[in-house]
Amino acid sequence: MPKFKRILLKLSGESLSGAQGHGIDVQRLNQYAEQIKDALSTGVQIGIVIGGGNIFRGLSGAGKGFDRVKGDQMGMCATVINSLALSSALGAQGVKSRVLTAIRMEPIGEFYSKWKAIEAMERGEVAIISCGTGSPYFTTDTGSSLRGIEIEADVMLKGTRVDGVYTADPEKDPTATKFDEITYDEVLSRGLKVMDITATAMCKENGLPIYVFNMDVYGNLKKVLDGENIGTYVHA
Repeated sequence: MPKFKRILLKLSGESLSGAQGHGIDVQRLNQYAEQIKDALSTGVQIGIVIGGGNIFRGLSGAGKGFDRVKGDQMGMCATVINSLALSSALGAQGVKSRVLTAIRMEPIGEFYSKWKAIEAMERGEVAIISCGTGSPYFTTDTGSSLRGIEIEADVMLKGTRVDGVYTADPEKDPTATKFDEITYDEVLSRGLKVMDITATAMCKENGLPIYVFNMDVYGNLKKVLDGENIGTYVHA
């Protein structure tokens, strides 16, 4: 793994809930902020997209009778709550950050543009990009692929609660084996749940590699940036 100049870090909303299973676990939030601070100290530029599943997931809401568009919009608002929480935690660590939103909601955050995000990162700030793509029917995985491509990131680091990509769900199948690296095509043909199909296809078409690792293990983000092989590298 090469050392990267600029990364797009995708964080899971569900992981942010920690042991409590919903909402925001302050200990987990602060651990994320500390890891991001350590990563920033290496000189890497950081953009972040965080999910909202710990608060509200649009697709599951639709299954309970919510209008899908309104449900997805609620999910976008959930990502803003998480983004503000992360920004606050980073500020407490002395790290400057900028919350950008794909839907206008000043003064909560600035309206997103590629150039605002890049300018913030080049100043040493963390660019936290919320609201997914700003449109319904797209996941935050697709939002992170889009933003990673837009901000010209060298890699998307997908921080999850598992330590890479497996042949099956390791939480359900004890015989599942882990890949150290795998191609986009193999991910798609095997139907592996790295990200949704749209997000994976976007990364493939635009040459954005993905590195899947366990963000919930403290220190893992720095290990990835140092080149340690602790996850799965997805590439052409």
